[in-house]
Amino acid sequence: MTSYFIRRFLLIIPTFLGITLITFFILQIVPGGPLERELLKLRMGGQNTGGEVGTSGQNVTGGIEIPESALQEMKKFYGFDLPIHERYFRWLGNMLTLDLGNSYVYAEPVWDVIISRFPVSIYFGLIGFILTYLICIPLGVFKAVKNGSKFDLASSILVFMGYSIPGWAFGTIMLVIFGGGSLWDVFPLGGFRSEDFESLSFWGQLTDQFYHTVLPVASYLVGSFATLTILTKNSVIENLSQDYIRTAFAKGLSEKRVIFKHALRNSLIPLATGLGHFLSLILAGSFLIETVFNINGMGLLGFRSIEQRDYPVTMGILVISSFLLLIGNIISDMLYAIFDPRIRFK
Repeated sequence: MTSYFIRRFLLIIPTFLGITLITFFILQIVPGGPLERELLKLRMGGQNTGGEVGTSGQNVTGGIEIPESALQEMKKFYGFDLPIHERYFRWLGNMLTLDLGNSYVYAEPVWDVIISRFPVSIYFGLIGFILTYLICIPLGVFKAVKNGSKFDLASSILVFMGYSIPGWAFGTIMLVIFGGGSLWDVFPLGGFRSEDFESLSFWGQLTDQFYHTVLPVASYLVGSFATLTILTKNSVIENLSQDYIRTAFAKGLSEKRVIFKHALRNSLIPLATGLGHFLSLILAGSFLIETVFNINGMGLLGFRSIEQRDYPVTMGILVISSFLLLIGNIISDMLYAIFDPRIRFK
């Protein structure tokens, strides 16, 4: 099994290169890149100021004359003075030295821009992850015990309704209902904290943080709620039908003891494998949910970097999220082998 995991770790290299290569080439060839956006700004400025028509030997953009030397400097700044494959290898070489470049938009190192968003994403990701397990496991166990009952049917309808609604759409609906739109004004419309957060008392800060947390976390939960709940239920039902459970009942053990001491312990094995994606789930965040609630985390940063064609930040977020996802898959397999001795990878 050791050789299997060594191969898995070695496969990270070609997989990672494939992910970055495809994404890099797509970003470079799509229209509306950073150079085109700068030229568009010049054109709009020229239209506003009534720029003159250029002469021969000069590049004309919407009435603005751009000297050839200036255009070449702009191409060099954005790296478009090189063929696309040379751009990729230059980016890859810098990335291997942990240099992700500078952001076009923020004019700061990409690492500084990304790290500044870590606390917000970790806050929402950690709370969402913990609440998912705290709610879904007891609910899944109870549904398994009450399988086929009215409670099981009613809760299944609610669970699958939640699963069918994307998290960002659920967040939008919650804002309309509870954000002071058409009905109640209970929660703020978005943001991580209020503007006067620092001037509030300790309890005031706790309350303010709570009100800014409820709706985003609920939106995070709604997607993974059904998956984990149904997985727990099915796993418990499967274990309740095993011979060792019948033996435990035959020995006269109580139903509560059999379920929580014997069946639940083995039922948690599939759930434990999800812990491998812990870091990637926390740091990746959700692009659309953070956009809906205007939360300045990794998700919103990634969304805006794509929207603003900030390629260094886009590639930086891709590097971090894809690397964590690949490592998380291997950790999940390791946990699966650790918790279930019957599993043997070859």
